[in-house]
Order: sequence, then C-alpha cells, then structure tokens
Amino acid sequence: MTGDDSDLDPSRGAAESASPRVAQTGATGESTLTVVIAFVANALVAVAKSAAAVLTGSASMLAEAVHSWADTGNEVFLLIADRRSRRAADAEHPLGFGREAYVWSMFAAIGLFAVGAGVSITHGIQELVHPEPASDFGIAYAVLGAAFVLEGISFLQATRQARAEAKKVEREVLHHVLVTSDPTLRAVFAEDAAALAGLVVAFGGVLAHQLTGSPVPDAVGSIVVGVVLAVVSLVLVDRNRRFLVGEAALPGTRDAVLAHLLGMPQVERVTYLRLEYVGPRSLYLVASVDLRGNEREESVARRLDELERAAVRSPAVAGAVFTVSVPEEPSLRPAAG
Repeated sequence: MTGDDSDLDPSRGAAESASPRVAQTGATGESTLTVVIAFVANALVAVAKSAAAVLTGSASMLAEAVHSWADTGNEVFLLIADRRSRRAADAEHPLGFGREAYVWSMFAAIGLFAVGAGVSITHGIQELVHPEPASDFGIAYAVLGAAFVLEGISFLQATRQARAEAKKVEREVLHHVLVTSDPTLRAVFAEDAAALAGLVVAFGGVLAHQLTGSPVPDAVGSIVVGVVLAVVSLVLVDRNRRFLVGEAALPGTRDAVLAHLLGMPQVERVTYLRLEYVGPRSLYLVASVDLRGNEREESVARRLDELERAAVRSPAVAGAVFTVSVPEEPSLRPAAG
C-alpha cells in the first residue's frame, strides 16, 4: 500500500497499547533538515545582501535583502510548524496536532507576501518616482554570486528530498511538491526557487543600471522580484488553506488504501472509505467493512480492533476507525479496477 507522499510500509507499528482511533505522534522526517539548511543559507544571504544594499544603493539589492530576511523569518515559522505538528494526541485533540503545520506555514506564506513582496514592490515604485544612482557594482555582483551558491545548496536539498518522495509515489517532482501534504517541503522548495529567480532578475537590474547609468532598470527589477514573491506566496497560502479545511486523499492514495483493505484476510467487502489529512503525511481512516464469516458481537468487535491496529502500523495512517457494513451497502472497488 502506498500513500500520497510517503511510503506506507506496514512494518512501522504503533504501540499496541495506544488507541488506533486517535492520531499517533508523527516521526521526524527529512523536512526538518531541509528547513534548517534553508534557515542558515537565508540568514547568511540576508546579512550579505543588506550590507551590499547599503554600500551600493541598488534598489534590486535592497529588494533582495528584504526577500532574504523574509525567507529567514519564514524558516522560523516552518521550524515551529514541524515541531508543534508532531506533538502527541491528547484528550482534547484526539486527531493530534498535525494541522498546526498548515497554520504556521500559512503565517510564513502571509509574511512572504506582506514583507517580501510588499516591500520590494513599494521600494521599486518609490525608486521610479525618486530615482537615486547606485555605485560599487562589484560588491553587488560578488554578493549576488555568493547568494546564488548558498540558495542553490538549500534548493538542492529541497529538490533531493522532493525527488526521493516523488519517486516512491511515481510522480513528477514539481507535481509532487504542489500536492504533497508536507507544507515545509513545499515552502522551502518554492521559496528557494523564487530566490534563485530573483537573484537572476536582480543581477539583470544591477547590470542594466551600470551599463545605462539609469536607475530605472534596477527599480523595475525590484518590482519584478516583488511580483514573483507575491505569486509564490499566494500559491502557498492556497495550498495551506485547502489542507486546513480538510483535504481528502488523492484518488491514487484512496485506491491503494482500498486495495490494501480488500487484501486483508478478515475483510470480505469495503462499503465506505474516508481518508482525510490531519497533518503532513498523516491520514485519518474511517471505513465500513463486511467481515468474512458470521460471528458473535464480541468476536466481531475484536476483529475490528485488530483491523484498526493493523491500519495504524502504516506510518501514513494517524488513526483508524472501522465499522461493520450492512448487507445492502454496495461494495467499493479501486477506480483502476
């Protein structure tokens, strides 16, 4: 059985004493490392860009500095998202805290829009209205080059993680990044891609400023960087919104789970199946099944409990509830079948 964005290897067992009807604590994934690398890279780049913006007076460099400081702050939100979303379920939160990942990732996306995009566009417009010449272009080029290397390292880590996950579920990397239930991977990948694009735009703006002596291309570069950040942030906000309101599993994941249930020796039919994300790589499963044989109530209850415990042994199933189907309910079949 394979999941939306992770391997549903049933070898991982939840503690047998834990209730299979509540969310289990999620395991720490590679996303933490990805966010930490992005944080370090963005912090170093932000300091360098800020110094270059002061020394050169370049509008594009200032936009890039703001962009990097916004990204650095966003990584803090993403680290909080990763930590808080892995807290164990309790009596007041039986489905766990997985959705906190989307709340904090939403804050990061809004911050990118308000700070990164807003300041970059505003400063670019101000520079067009009140242009000021820049100087020391060599410093700007050196900082942009160093920033490209650091951002590239962070982007390679995010790409490596995304490629490995996409390969497991047989998806294209970009498609996987867009649909994955892991908001931290999506945010780092998107922000790093936007950062690299912004560096290219900033380089063009600084170069045009130097060659023409006009600050207009530099100011336009600042506006373009802001627009790129606005588009990226709006995409991230929309994806987090979808998971917060309750994103159902993709058809491929649903079919895989259904096929797995039908392959269990205790299950004759499945008549109802609901899979909803309650956190990154964390699904809550509710199913109605027709058990093989015709047993007493106590025996049926124990078999249903066994099915629930078997389901949560998969790392992508946070909790599970099984009920008995009524005879007249139609059977479900995987769409591929």
